[in-house]
Amino acid sequence: MNYLGTVKSVAALAIAGAMALGLAAAPASAEMKKKEFKVVGTWGFLDHWKEREGPFWKERLPKLSGGKLTANAKSQTELGLSGFEIMRLLKLGVFDAVHGVTTYVAQDSPAIEGADLAGVIQDLPTYRKANEAYRDILAREFEQKYGAKLLMIYAWPSQQLWCNLGDKSIKTYGLDKLKGKKIRTYSTTLGDFIEGVGGSAVTIAFAEVVPALQKGVADCGLTGTLPAYNAKWYQVVTHNIRIRLGYASSFLAMNLKVWNDLDSESKALLQKELAVLEEEMWVATAVNDQKGMDCNASGPCDGETGGMIPIEPTAADKDILKDVVENFVLKRWAKRCGTQKCIDEWNSTIGKLAGVKASM
Repeated sequence: MNYLGTVKSVAALAIAGAMALGLAAAPASAEMKKKEFKVVGTWGFLDHWKEREGPFWKERLPKLSGGKLTANAKSQTELGLSGFEIMRLLKLGVFDAVHGVTTYVAQDSPAIEGADLAGVIQDLPTYRKANEAYRDILAREFEQKYGAKLLMIYAWPSQQLWCNLGDKSIKTYGLDKLKGKKIRTYSTTLGDFIEGVGGSAVTIAFAEVVPALQKGVADCGLTGTLPAYNAKWYQVVTHNIRIRLGYASSFLAMNLKVWNDLDSESKALLQKELAVLEEEMWVATAVNDQKGMDCNASGPCDGETGGMIPIEPTAADKDILKDVVENFVLKRWAKRCGTQKCIDEWNSTIGKLAGVKASM
């Protein structure tokens, strides 16, 4: 069995085992109060919602709680949301709990943005350790800025570059050739990277990227490997430049008033089972990162292959990335962060694990 097959097998066993343990939980006691949560998930056509977020709220939680805890759970896609506004809606009490991407909701807190600075970490195991190290800082910021309880941290497959170069005979394409290109982004830090390589950052919500690429509003886009495949970016772009610019650090947060009003048994059940779900997310992300690259290229893939031309970063590309991270991404974020405390907290957690240091 090849490496990917082994990873898939281990992942399947881990997820099946976690679900079996969770669904075998004892029925809820009579003291647990009934509650229907208003929940927003991520994108309806992507696997995190279809395979994990949605089933947790609609099936697993009701079963685990003996029908006491239920949810009216819908994806951002179904609700017509972009993802940028969800934490403000949570704070207003429009929703009880939301899944989202940290850099989508960092408008009010540069510290939140620090969870996923572009290009800082190039491998998922280190990225997970970094997010765990940063969890307490995120929890504090979510509570202070949005009146929310942080309940989960997870990620998506690596965020890579997808470009329409027009000619599939092109087999090499360095980061230095991105100068002047209009590149889709969804966060300030990714915009810093794009400007650092001489490109022009264009902020476009995920659901609107394919038509933007079709119309030439953008020449390239940034997103995760499997999300790019599921959204059929291969229909509008020709090349996948495999430089890793992050893993779209994501979260589940609950309105703090809603959380505080829950009885202790409901809180305990949610914390226990969301820890199981969080582990499933990380395992799935590890599998889907490679799956997305394979399916967008020439396979192996369970479905149609995208036929994109993969381009691996050269030593020169890695040197460019290092320079851009140090002189654009970290310096600009440190200025947005604004205080030495904010910078020191990042340096002692994510920075320490990544082997880099932010400074103003």
